Amino acid sequence: MNFRAISPIVSVMFGLCANPSVGHAAGNAQDRIRPIVDAAIQPMMEKYHIAGMAVGVIVGGESYVFDYGVSSTATRKPVTRDTLFELGSVSKTFTATLAAYAQESGALSLPDRTEKYLPALQGRPFGNLSLLNLGTHTPGGLPLQVPENIHDNDQLMQYFEAWQPAHTPGTYRTYSNPGIGTLGLITAKAMGRDFTALMQQRVFFALGMTSSYIDVPPAKMPDYAQGYTKDGAPIRMAAGVLSSEAYGVKTNAADMLRFVEANMNLLPLDQKLQRAITATHTGYFKAGALTQDLIWEQYPYPVALKTLQVGNAPAMALDAMPATEIKPPLPPAQDVWINKTGSTNGFSAYVAFVPARRVGIVILGNRNFPIEARVNAAYQILTAFAGSGT
Repeated sequence: MNFRAISPIVSVMFGLCANPSVGHAAGNAQDRIRPIVDAAIQPMMEKYHIAGMAVGVIVGGESYVFDYGVSSTATRKPVTRDTLFELGSVSKTFTATLAAYAQESGALSLPDRTEKYLPALQGRPFGNLSLLNLGTHTPGGLPLQVPENIHDNDQLMQYFEAWQPAHTPGTYRTYSNPGIGTLGLITAKAMGRDFTALMQQRVFFALGMTSSYIDVPPAKMPDYAQGYTKDGAPIRMAAGVLSSEAYGVKTNAADMLRFVEANMNLLPLDQKLQRAITATHTGYFKAGALTQDLIWEQYPYPVALKTLQVGNAPAMALDAMPATEIKPPLPPAQDVWINKTGSTNGFSAYVAFVPARRVGIVILGNRNFPIEARVNAAYQILTAFAGSGT
């Protein structure tokens, strides 16, 4: 990965400071990229009172990081390339990658039934679900969150023993933390290791993501941004059942750009890992505006902004959406817009990339602000470099 330096900017109009990544000047490229990113990000920060943001962009295969504002309104510490943000549900793409890696390693197969790995669920509807159902939000009606009365994995298994689907599995998309979370739990069990340790070694370390964590170590806590709710109250996520597997990753924009580069096959990686990453772009179901991959969501490119807004609208996470299985599954493609949103109570994230155009974006903020605004900003930036926006 080749990070380009962008000269520091002081925005008088918005009172924001951009402190870009350190490196060698990129001349005309940096001059072309910076105002486009500023024009999309600075007004959004002003409108939604976002204290700090980190934005990474890939243009023509080259990576750039722009940092804005402060990581804490109390300390006024500026956001830097080391600042850690909560990814929320963007974390699910890492769980999907680990599951695909386990499949490449022969530890599991996505068509397998969950009862193969969770024997207590044999003969139960949940035990008859495929691992693919868990990774594509198609089990038939799991809730968005793990129920509040579940405090450990034993209680989770009791819940699954009693669970009854609202729909035939594979016919509706119901966005769910318990589904992908359980896929992560099964993946760790199949590989015989703790999930967090597996993620750190098999994914983060293997990708050169040196500042990515599920459990932030004490030495890195000073880099962990303070999050803020929609009402401006300080908050950070609390751990819970399946939180590590479903929404627990903390990282910075530079590391996330490495992940996006890997997803566009722009890094020299172990081939097994690269095959696993690429496999997560396989299209399994059509649901409304989007094609559901293994957690990732995709759209044919060029794509209209309205289509992305609909595909990332709150209803896609909150409501059951009729789904049609793609037979055979759609092989990973290049001319597609692939994306994933993520939110916690105090942080917001959005990742999108178009492999054929070698462009990508990572938007990280330490406030929970509307997904539509993130999508709009990403579209404004990426289409300026990729072309063919509609």
